[in-house]
Amino acid sequence: MNCIKGRWYLLAGFALLVACNQKPETKTTQTAPNVAPPGALQPINATNPYEPVDVSPLDMSYYPVHYPLQKMSGSTTEKPVMRVIYSRPHLQGRSLFGSVLKYDQPWRMGANEATELDVFRPVYLNNKKIEPGRYTLYSIPHEKSWTIALNNNLDTWGLRQDSTQDLLRVEVPSTSNNPMVEYFTMVFRQADTGANLVIAWGETLVTLPFVIK
Repeated sequence: MNCIKGRWYLLAGFALLVACNQKPETKTTQTAPNVAPPGALQPINATNPYEPVDVSPLDMSYYPVHYPLQKMSGSTTEKPVMRVIYSRPHLQGRSLFGSVLKYDQPWRMGANEATELDVFRPVYLNNKKIEPGRYTLYSIPHEKSWTIALNNNLDTWGLRQDSTQDLLRVEVPSTSNNPMVEYFTMVFRQADTGANLVIAWGETLVTLPFVIK
């Protein structure tokens, strides 16, 4: 009988020990996910706790081409001439004109914030001198040409263009049936009189010629 009582006390004590060691359930609170700004494409990773990963990556292009690498290697000690900073949307199976762009309608030439052109040394565009400074770029695509606007409205979202702050507008020809480009691309290429800003998306290609003296 004493043996049975001993076992009962032992089992009761063990059960009490387990109960004391169990942690109470804690309620977890869910934070609202970051909301992408108007006009942004759906993020590909909205679980990032700091900022959703944007589907249109930020990129920049320098002239001289790959200037930061030249500076790092010591092959140049001069200032760069200019650079363009922009976000790169991609087609994702869409047609460029009709689904993404519309003829004769302003477009921000990228995604997210307004595309920015930084000029470090004087350049010329359409025979007009562009002084060193920061500018925004936007375009108006037409069927056979594009109007490119250089604008003074800085640090703004790209969807709305304030044409009253245009510094200069240039109309340049556009071509189609070029090699297919999935991601919108802007890159500088050396030219006889300076540098061309090559603008490519889908099968459309536009070249903006800068003269460097």
